[in-house]
Amino acid sequence: MNKTAIKNFAIWARNKLIADICYRAGLMGITEKGIADPLPQSTLDAQFYDIGAAEPYLVAGEAIKQRRQLVSAIREKEADTDYATAYQYIMEEVAYTWFNRLIAVRFMEVNDYLPSHLRVLSSESGKVEPDLVTTPFDADLPFTAEEEAQIIQWKQDNKLDELFRFLFIKQCNALNEILPGLFEKTTDYTEVLLNLSVVDQEGVVYKLTHDIPEKDFNIEQGGQVEIIGWLYQYYNTALNEQVYDGRFSKDKIPKELLPAATTIYTPDWAIRYMVENSLGRLWVEGHPDSDLRQNWKYYLDEAPQEPEVQAKLATIRKEYAALTPEDLTLIDPCMGSGHILVYAFDVLMQIYESVGYSQRDAAKSILEHNLYGLDIDDRAYQLAYFAVMMKARQYNRRILNGENTCHVYAIQESNSINRAHLKFFGAGLSDLEKNTAKMQLEGLLDILTDAKEYGSILNVPEYNWDLLRRFVAGINDEAQVSFESAGVEETAEQLQQLVEQSETMGRKYWVMVMNPPYLGKSRFSAKLDDYVNSNYSEAKADLSMVMLRHALGDISKQNGFVSFITTSSWMFLSSFEKLREYLFSTSVIDTLVDFGTELFDGKVGHNPITAWVNR
Repeated sequence: MNKTAIKNFAIWARNKLIADICYRAGLMGITEKGIADPLPQSTLDAQFYDIGAAEPYLVAGEAIKQRRQLVSAIREKEADTDYATAYQYIMEEVAYTWFNRLIAVRFMEVNDYLPSHLRVLSSESGKVEPDLVTTPFDADLPFTAEEEAQIIQWKQDNKLDELFRFLFIKQCNALNEILPGLFEKTTDYTEVLLNLSVVDQEGVVYKLTHDIPEKDFNIEQGGQVEIIGWLYQYYNTALNEQVYDGRFSKDKIPKELLPAATTIYTPDWAIRYMVENSLGRLWVEGHPDSDLRQNWKYYLDEAPQEPEVQAKLATIRKEYAALTPEDLTLIDPCMGSGHILVYAFDVLMQIYESVGYSQRDAAKSILEHNLYGLDIDDRAYQLAYFAVMMKARQYNRRILNGENTCHVYAIQESNSINRAHLKFFGAGLSDLEKNTAKMQLEGLLDILTDAKEYGSILNVPEYNWDLLRRFVAGINDEAQVSFESAGVEETAEQLQQLVEQSETMGRKYWVMVMNPPYLGKSRFSAKLDDYVNSNYSEAKADLSMVMLRHALGDISKQNGFVSFITTSSWMFLSSFEKLREYLFSTSVIDTLVDFGTELFDGKVGHNPITAWVNR
């Protein structure tokens, strides 16, 4: 894998996408300095904006509505900060959205995973014009008669960029049916700001298809889904530098910058070590006749033990022996782009196959029963979702049928939920069930207030999740005639999402593997600092230690494994004395390897990889 090419492209593409999107916004009178009103000659159906040229810029049709949505999004964000910050945040968000989709489509077209089997960004013949632009009607995309006529006109006029942007949006919307977690339908300002070219050799599409070797995406030629993670890591380089070396280097970290402040991509070999010595070890200890360990380069055989220890281990291994592959739940609560989950998928596949499953059936079962992930970064979630689904597609050609999904979630807040709408839910339930569900939902909404400040360290009780789902799914007849019920369907969608993520946050797992967020207490926001002091006082000096405490105390099952990368400071600093007491009173170290400063190029000091067993 050419990581230099990947890094150079990702850093450059971020700047290019943001510049191009800001340019499009500027044409509509929206700049970093403010939002302009339409010129006096504007009408309801045609708005004109002064761009300093001889002729004003025209915004018409659906684009007027989309511009209005863009203004609303900036104003809403401005209420929490200031205009310049809100403008920058929205432009960044849109750029990130289209970067994710470009990368996903590139991976799918190279591996022939697109439903139409027609390349979208490149051509099988090597020409600059993508095959989708050459033969748009072969893509099985839905076009109206007017759209078909417009496509023909664009081709006749040789307006390839206009045609490509239209077709690319169509393709992304069509992919919503099979990968809704990444390809949300774009009918809002995200669409009107898209500014891509296929003829410009200095454009993002050309650079993506020419600067990064195609084989790095092709799994049949040694490419890996891992490339998605590296692109995510390098895309965030500039933000990470601002947090540690630039304009925010001495500031408290707000929730918007937490992903940039705490993201460090984990090398493949470190992930293999962690997964093999947690998930792999759990299975092998319960199934000692298995020869799977021969496939695991980083698996460490157990050292000889004293007789009394052996006797205790024998009892525990009887519990492991009773586990089936479907029982092996694994979570990465800080999943980033999903690199750990992708390798865990491979190990789980080997376990399933060892007991007789076909790859096709195993892939579906792994998505349904085994893998779970959480992150505070919405865009990281999209890439993790995509990476896991692409790994499943590698083993099952029919997995992308719109009926399969995976248990990975971006943690959402409850702040915007209209709680007055709760009275409209619960149709078909008894009064007792309604009251119970409403009480539990109220408690859940309280917990998830400002959830992006805290992420997966939030403690969620074990609520009746099936009851909550049925409560939210049942909108009663009163909602059809009540003025207060306006927007109740949107509230139902938000609540359903919160219930799904919260069930993942609230359960316990046999295996937890992660590279945690590293952030010193001095840079905690006020809300994060208060929460950590109240709930994890023994680990409050660093967010990574808070995650370790949470993992062992709240996430892991009894006799479950927690595989974790840490700095070495927890072993000797006085500020972690109470944490050490807690750790050694509740768990034991199964394996511990210290890689000095090599793991992350010295960024976070010494890096021990520890597999804890929660006993």
